Amino acid sequence: MRTLLIVLLMLLPVALSAATIEGRIALTAEGKPLRSDEAQDAIIYFRPKTPAAKPPAPTKTEMRTVRKQFVPRVLAVTVGSTVRFPNADPILHNAFSTSKDNAFDVGLYGEGEGQTVTFSHAGYVRVYCNVHHSMIGHILVLDTPYFTHPDASGNFRLTNLPKGEGDLVVWHERANPWHAVVEAGAPLSDVGLELTQRKIPQHTNKFGKPYGRDSNGGY
Repeated sequence: MRTLLIVLLMLLPVALSAATIEGRIALTAEGKPLRSDEAQDAIIYFRPKTPAAKPPAPTKTEMRTVRKQFVPRVLAVTVGSTVRFPNADPILHNAFSTSKDNAFDVGLYGEGEGQTVTFSHAGYVRVYCNVHHSMIGHILVLDTPYFTHPDASGNFRLTNLPKGEGDLVVWHERANPWHAVVEAGAPLSDVGLELTQRKIPQHTNKFGKPYGRDSNGGY
């Protein structure tokens, strides 16, 4: 009992200093409401006004190619994280990005485990396939460990946050980011996002050239 009491007393300051931010995202396009499950591609993150002394730990994760799609389409990782690009299709792919500070090209690869890429800078990374024009993935590299995705109802919850003010951002690939300075633990109104950008933006291949008529590149 004495040991348990000591452990509880040690955890008490952490519990008292932890806060939660929860809310709901509502998406619209051309002024019309969209299904709530489409909000699952959004990323919500919180950057405390006073940064943590210890930087967020890097992780290892995957963005697979399945039936000519990147899965998951939207991925959030912390700075220094490594992402593997396995190929689950019996055809060739070539994941690449020209994003500033996080550009990469894993080359042409067939079915198998694929190559890894380490993302060393915070920012937004658009991932394309040099073989298939319609394939697009999104990686948000964050300098904070406090992030989450909404559920199928558009609801989200960030937990174990340090109390105090910070920047709350709701990001979606097809909308301008929503941003507010909030107090962790304070009530939050619903967040509305208007989707104005195309799901597959116009883009060139990794050589800066237009894709050919055959968007599959012959594969």
